[in-house]
Amino acid sequence: MTPTGNDHTRSVPRTFDSPEKIPSSKDEAQEWQHANRSFWESTPMRYDWKEDVEHTEGSKEFFEEIDRRFYGNVRPFMPWTRIPFDNLIPFEDLKHKSVLEIGVGMGSHASLLAAHALSYTGIDLTDYAVKMTTARMKLLERDADIRRMDAEAMEFPDSTFDFIWSWGVIHHSSNTRRILQEMHRVLKSGGQAVIMVYNRGWWNYYICGGLINGLLRGGIFKFGSLAKAIQANTDGALARYYSAQSWTILASEYFDVNHVVVAGPKTDVFPIPGGRFKKALMRLIPDWATRFLTNQCRMGGFLISKLVKH
Repeated sequence: MTPTGNDHTRSVPRTFDSPEKIPSSKDEAQEWQHANRSFWESTPMRYDWKEDVEHTEGSKEFFEEIDRRFYGNVRPFMPWTRIPFDNLIPFEDLKHKSVLEIGVGMGSHASLLAAHALSYTGIDLTDYAVKMTTARMKLLERDADIRRMDAEAMEFPDSTFDFIWSWGVIHHSSNTRRILQEMHRVLKSGGQAVIMVYNRGWWNYYICGGLINGLLRGGIFKFGSLAKAIQANTDGALARYYSAQSWTILASEYFDVNHVVVAGPKTDVFPIPGGRFKKALMRLIPDWATRFLTNQCRMGGFLISKLVKH
């Protein structure tokens, strides 16, 4: 689970009360998506929960600091050879491919993808993410088509893209199934997608979320259920958690699922409050050791899959 930062901005839908729930009506779907967009407009993913980004917003230094924090969080559990995420993204192949990113955030992935792709398009539910990623692309002088768009109803023709990338986004949407349907529609035959969603695993969900936050810290009694207690301690107005099995079943309705792995940041191993002790502990324990726990022992909070259109 990811810290929420400015928790007062949250408006968690009361009816979102199970880890994979989808809306039961059009009105409920609209309510959830409104809450979702409101959260991310007011609490963008800038990795500034504990320490402000001191540089001018939208400046070169601003984006460099965000990347330093983001990549520093990723490298311990997923070290790369040459380019961040090169064990998931086929950068060399992208020079012949049209790429879509769902959820551009602050543009960290956009800067990598646009530098290698034949064409790059990025969409996001929020105006803030579109503004920031557009500013970054201008600073880098990279061609990119950045649009505010709901991934549940994409405004692209069928069979537009060769490759889709989305990191930690679609589980927050009102209806994740709808996004998978849209991904299938806009991908070309044989097109690929790499997707990260939240993992409902034995450690991060049931031990950290259920036992520690739910029972020992009283979350279940305060919020009325395990799912609601966990939701109250994660990011976004709503966030689905999938098991490897349930995600594979869902994604297999639309894609061939070639690869599903569990991973997660080093912090997933230490369910203790942030501070000097936690920082010292993470420095003391080598990356390979925590990587073994998050990835091989499946203690991580991320579920990463590679999908191919039927």
